[in-house]
Amino acid sequence: MTNISAGMVKELREMTGAGMMDCKKALTETSGDIEASVDLLRKKGLAKAAKKSGRTAAEGLVGAAAEEGAGALVEVNSETDFVARNTEFQAFTKACSDLALEYDGDLEKLLAAPLAGGETVAQTLSNLVAKIGENMTVRRTTALSVSPGVVSSYVHSAVAPGLGKIGVLMALRSSAAADKLCQLGKQLAMHVAATSPLALDVSSLDPNVVARERAIFADQAQQSGKPENVVEKMIEGRLRKFYEESVLLSQTFVIDGETRIGKVLENAAKEFDAPVEIAGYVRFAVGEGIDKPPEDFAAEVSSAAGN
Repeated sequence: MTNISAGMVKELREMTGAGMMDCKKALTETSGDIEASVDLLRKKGLAKAAKKSGRTAAEGLVGAAAEEGAGALVEVNSETDFVARNTEFQAFTKACSDLALEYDGDLEKLLAAPLAGGETVAQTLSNLVAKIGENMTVRRTTALSVSPGVVSSYVHSAVAPGLGKIGVLMALRSSAAADKLCQLGKQLAMHVAATSPLALDVSSLDPNVVARERAIFADQAQQSGKPENVVEKMIEGRLRKFYEESVLLSQTFVIDGETRIGKVLENAAKEFDAPVEIAGYVRFAVGEGIDKPPEDFAAEVSSAAGN
């Protein structure tokens, strides 16, 4: 019999939003297979949409920098939000984002790059750890560039200019005026911060993700007992809904609440008198994917397991 640990239950609980005991039962039924447990809970209607990217456990800040046709993001983590509010930590993160732009989002080059005073980013970080007394790390960085066009940046829950809990870069390819593109780019970046799309368009979605969603929708539809032709229409309808929620160009623009992003670009092209397309985008959220269970969670699970 597979041993179901507190950490496994917590992970499944965060991924699905299902109850703790439902998660434990699902893991038991699937011999501890996390992905199979997610599917089982969804088939039973006990799980919310699984969004691994929403699992945020670590603290810190995302720094964003953009100029002309380029932009960069960097995530610097700390153990507590208290340190993330420290002005030295904020200044360090901002300096890292500026350097990330210079070094095209290359983490290795960024860590070896010199800061003011001659010390490298890695050395400065070590000194900051020793001074503040809390573990910190420059976790990741990325960059986007486009020509012709602009790269706009946006940070959500900002604590200072260019620093926040979520950072987004939006690259728009167009020959239109830069000021108009920058404004549109920032609005689209705000949209991405709010919706966290899985891909730019349907063709860019991971085929395995689509196949998995289709299988779940098929199972749910077949449970309705309706004829096969009706079941197929139900599946296709649910897939369309999935695309509308997960694919950027198919999503409804959060700014006006009614226009699809694809149509927003078409309207902009007419207004700017030049084609406008999304050349790329990237979204960083502090701590996403880092597992750091609450201190009392293991005790909670252990207690429930004994019932």
